[in-house]
Amino acid sequence: MRVRAVAKFVRCKPLMVRQVAREVRGQQAQAMVDALRFKPGKGAFVLRKVIASAMANAQENNGADPSSLRIAEVQINAGPRYKRISARAMGRANRIEKRTAHITVVVEDSYEKTAVKPHGTKAKPRPKLMEVGGKRKKAEPVKEAVAEEVVTETTVEETPVEAAAEVEATPEATEAAETTEEVTEEATTEDAPAEAEEEKN
Repeated sequence: MRVRAVAKFVRCKPLMVRQVAREVRGQQAQAMVDALRFKPGKGAFVLRKVIASAMANAQENNGADPSSLRIAEVQINAGPRYKRISARAMGRANRIEKRTAHITVVVEDSYEKTAVKPHGTKAKPRPKLMEVGGKRKKAEPVKEAVAEEVVTETTVEETPVEAAAEVEATPEATEAAETTEEVTEEATTEDAPAEAEEEKN
């Protein structure tokens, strides 16, 4: 059940009434009538009268309980403006506009509570990468880690003979080596016929 009350051509700025209407929407009608009694400003005074009128309409026409009524909707529209002038110097005049408002209040007996979104909603799925062709990559099976082969390094120690060979030979050393080679060749040639004779005997 929805009951409304309308007040037209109210000599009050619409902005002054809208500032109060923000605090009134969705509240209990009886509580707002009691609270607006002590709120300063012409907007609160005018809006309180319209809310009380809507409550009276619901009680008289539909037999509703005033304590169970709730303010469902409040509309404040601009009405016509009264043009006035203010005298200025040298015969001039400034324009004064007296604004008016049309106020509509709708009350209802019962209302459904809006469902509250539960906390802890699930996270959205993360997007997956796509290949160039537009096909989705297949997940590769995880391979077991293969133990890497351990490479052992062996160190070779150089002997004094090899180290001596690596040393660059001097001209005197090369001549001495050549002479020793000639002597060994001569000795082998002289010993060869003697050994052959011994083998024959």
